Amino acid sequence: MRHHDSDGAAAQPVADLNLLRTFLAVHRSGSFTAAAGLLGLSQPTVTTQIRALERQTGRELFERLPRGVAPTAVADELAARVAGPLDALAAVSGHEAAAHERAAPVHLAGPAELLCARVLPALAPLAAEGVRLRVSPGLTEPLLDELRAGRHDLVIATFRPRGRALTAVPLTDEEFVLVAAPVWADRVKERPALEGPAALRSVPLVTYAEDLPIARRYWRHVFGARLSRPAAVTVPDLRGVLAAVVAGAGFSVLPRYLCQAELASGALVSLHEPEDPPINTGYLVQRPGRPGNPDVTRVRDVLIEAGRTW
Repeated sequence: MRHHDSDGAAAQPVADLNLLRTFLAVHRSGSFTAAAGLLGLSQPTVTTQIRALERQTGRELFERLPRGVAPTAVADELAARVAGPLDALAAVSGHEAAAHERAAPVHLAGPAELLCARVLPALAPLAAEGVRLRVSPGLTEPLLDELRAGRHDLVIATFRPRGRALTAVPLTDEEFVLVAAPVWADRVKERPALEGPAALRSVPLVTYAEDLPIARRYWRHVFGARLSRPAAVTVPDLRGVLAAVVAGAGFSVLPRYLCQAELASGALVSLHEPEDPPINTGYLVQRPGRPGNPDVTRVRDVLIEAGRTW
């Protein structure tokens, strides 16, 4: 069906409402397969309807990826225009989906340790309210690439991404602390403040990677020196590093939020309290534009509010 502008010229065809509903489900879920499940359709039917809508609009709406799809700028604009009216129409027609069917899952990714220690506890009330979450741990660089490709809605990054393809807001500051179990702390006592790195020469170093990124940064920032010693133990998870240090394997540099309980109980001891400890800011990152899934905004708002107290 076509409509005419005031001068009588043929305008863009009006898309079938079913095509728009399918489009919105794909935009919100990030996948033809997921949208098919939400709508009770077959995946080939969803694919056919999206192709029909792309023919009607004359524009590509989704970039096909190995896993799912990523909306184009045209798709983001279309979703912003039709989401409100379609949701309102579903409500007044009595066909509004149940809460667990209405919104696609929110795909959130970030450092495993921060997700487990801070993020999931903060988001637990949303899950009880019907928000669906899919949480993936990982390193910042590949997670940001996956965010650009549409595999995630939100990523907690350990640095601010460059360029304008993504938007980022500060979420939380991590303070790094030099820690060891009491058995080692009793040996070095106050010497790190007086002697610097030399005081720890006989204490094994525990870290999460061979290149010692956190410890190297601490050495440079606090001691003004280069850390060149090898690690005695490496565990690719800071929670594993924490467990090893508590058990007496040696010393490490950890985010204070991760070992706060152990410091309070005495299971760990801070070996040095510099006036200017190293701080790293974490950022909450997403693609520009209004999310098609309103639950993404809910998750974002809860995290930003919780981040003020972390």
